[in-house]
Amino acid sequence: MALLTPEDLANMTNALVENDRLIAELTDYSLDGLCRKVYGTAPNKEKIGIIPVTAGGGIIGSFSESLLFAVQHFGMDGFITENTDVAGYYEAVTKGADIILMADDLAYIAHNLRNGKLAHNQICTGRIYAEILCNAKDYIDGKDVLVIGLGKVGTPAVETFLNKKQNVYVFDVDSKRIDEIASMYPVFKYNPEKEPKSFFKIFEATPCADTICESVLKENSIVSTPGIPRGISDELIEKYNVRVVLEPLGIGTLSMLYAVFDSA
Repeated sequence: MALLTPEDLANMTNALVENDRLIAELTDYSLDGLCRKVYGTAPNKEKIGIIPVTAGGGIIGSFSESLLFAVQHFGMDGFITENTDVAGYYEAVTKGADIILMADDLAYIAHNLRNGKLAHNQICTGRIYAEILCNAKDYIDGKDVLVIGLGKVGTPAVETFLNKKQNVYVFDVDSKRIDEIASMYPVFKYNPEKEPKSFFKIFEATPCADTICESVLKENSIVSTPGIPRGISDELIEKYNVRVVLEPLGIGTLSMLYAVFDSA
């Protein structure tokens, strides 16, 4: 979670509530309802222990508190350990945690101690942000989707779109990465300069601003983007009436939890 800063998390509570409302508007599912559909699982009174970790870049201000808000917002029982790192893990287990949430610079994971299931934030974030587009009711028949950013979040999104029979166009600033993905998956290489094309559904997962150019947008496009900073400008959002799903932590966290819950 090295890209997150306290500033990113400052409005997380409002962003989670607003995006939950937007997801329901787009898909007819609340976020937890969509996760239930995607994973076929459900919460069962699990107690969730959130462990602050000091390794690497150290504790991000408001990170643990933001996780606790997300957990409690969706009606689950959670707590933040007083201790950090290994001592925090020991505390969480001895206090009866069923699921552990913890993150360092390299990984953010959920581990269900009841059933052994393990989930990684990058995979679960890519999947749920892709599923939001796949379940957008006004575009359910539209099969074209543009994926910008083919890293550890974008690649699971590509896999999700392909599993849902979407026509996946891919772009990355690293042309070698585009070639690599195209050799692994039945995708279309997208070049906005040579072959301009516009999309209703756009997935963006990069650490850069202004990655979404005007030529790829249609009126009423949907941008599903876990990327920070946001890849589309205010001007383009207003001009094309773009609806943007973007929230820095809670959406991916809920996806992780449903990935480790038991079957419904």
